[in-house]
Amino acid sequence: MTASTLPPRTDDEIRTAVIQELAWSPGTGSGPIDVAVSSGAVTLSGQVDSYPERLRAGSAAQRVRGVLGVAQEITVRGSWDAVTDTEIARESGLALRRSVDVPDAVKVAVHDRVVTLSGAVAWQYQRQAATYAVQYLPGVASVSNLIEVRPEIEPAGIGPAIRAALVRRAEVEAAHVDVDVEGGVVTLTGTVLTWAERRAVEDACWSGPGVAVVENKLRITG
Repeated sequence: MTASTLPPRTDDEIRTAVIQELAWSPGTGSGPIDVAVSSGAVTLSGQVDSYPERLRAGSAAQRVRGVLGVAQEITVRGSWDAVTDTEIARESGLALRRSVDVPDAVKVAVHDRVVTLSGAVAWQYQRQAATYAVQYLPGVASVSNLIEVRPEIEPAGIGPAIRAALVRRAEVEAAHVDVDVEGGVVTLTGTVLTWAERRAVEDACWSGPGVAVVENKLRITG
């Protein structure tokens, strides 16, 4: 029986599966995480020791079949209170400069241990690299990435190229995904079975030259 033919899970079954996935996933056990499920939407709450742990918990929940969305209400506990915003800002600036994929145009600001990134880059991978550079720093409670993607080249014929990329990917059921391209904006519609597949489709689109925005409207049916 394939994932597409499995019976739908109840909220209680999804909650049990998410709890089991959190217990199975390394790096998510520094504190109790509460799980609530309503009509397939999962809410995670509680406290953890670091921002990366919060991210890992969210990713673990998204891997579970039947999860339609994840609301992140986990907070990073105050074990880093001795680290000031000024120190986080200084270390963030150094980390961005050390990252070979982050252009100098990226700026950083910190308030209440929340790191805000701004500026413009040519590619999505550069935007992601900025987040990766700062999210593991001591004291960071959250990262708000406001960096814009402004391609330096005009998109040309990327629609067919994106569709071909989706067909190549083993984790994507491309037959159920529709791709519309207008200028540098890619709009995705259709259905996927899991959050992992939804994310894989979006990642494939961001690889297209000239892509500035990906509007992911894919529905999860698994």
